[in-house]
Amino acid sequence: MKLPIFKPFAQTLEDNALDLRRGETHTLQVNTGLLCNLSCRHCHLSAGPGKTEVMERQTVAAVIACARRLSFAVIDITGGAPEMNPFILELLSGLAPLTPRLVLRSNLVAMSGRRREEILALCRVCKVVITASFPSLNEAQTEDQRGAGVFARSLEILRHLNSLGYGREAGGLELNLVSNPAGAFVPSGQQAQERQFRQVLRSKWGISFNHLFSFANVPLGRFRDWLERRGIYDDYVLRLANAFNKNSLAGVMCRSLISVAWDGFLYDCDFNQAAGLSMGGVRRHINDLRRLPEAGEAIVVDDHCYACTAGAGFT
Repeated sequence: MKLPIFKPFAQTLEDNALDLRRGETHTLQVNTGLLCNLSCRHCHLSAGPGKTEVMERQTVAAVIACARRLSFAVIDITGGAPEMNPFILELLSGLAPLTPRLVLRSNLVAMSGRRREEILALCRVCKVVITASFPSLNEAQTEDQRGAGVFARSLEILRHLNSLGYGREAGGLELNLVSNPAGAFVPSGQQAQERQFRQVLRSKWGISFNHLFSFANVPLGRFRDWLERRGIYDDYVLRLANAFNKNSLAGVMCRSLISVAWDGFLYDCDFNQAAGLSMGGVRRHINDLRRLPEAGEAIVVDDHCYACTAGAGFT
């Protein structure tokens, strides 16, 4: 049996006299399912067309009920493509009054078709923050990762969002972008990358946004499959491990977040959800959540956690 060339993440924590435990929990992340109109190469959930794992109405109601009985400063809706969930309007309208900050994550090209204007009208009324995947300023790199035609369609949606007031200083509606590397490497510095994206998008296409977040690809799901087919999985995780930044631990999302999957079960983060690692190592459903996890409670870790602690980290 071939041994990995990197230390287990738990061993790295121990070697640095570190312990990853919860702080104050203030964010609920809601994964509406694995159905997506794209099959992106970097997807840690292996989401795509034809997936049947979709949050049903009764689970939507359970999520809203949980947000009503517990207090969350942020509720973050993700997928798959949340826009493709048949109950997305119920979820958005039900959660908006229950939190000061409601975020909708989008791959941009899912914001098309007959439901687009209905979803966006609700987002505007509820001042939903849109966090959109825009992996690269290079068309070829973007389409290699996400599929043919995606780059131009993404630009079109970004222009439309700007026309609605998103990403514009006077519009009052927040539009953030997320960039992921096109391959098996650690992203460059986030501040420099944000300046570059801002300058190029404005000068070439007249597009503006509020913030850019640059994250390493997580070696799970379809991205792990891609790495393993090329025989570079261990090399990639070693690269992440060599970029381990102990100072990033304070801000990793699992310290302050609960992730609820499409079927209502709970995880420490969306990546542990993809890995099947239940919150705190105990399988629990959102219907049974009567209190927020307390500071100091255990967080389940595995080697994919290197992606969240490399360089500037993944918050």
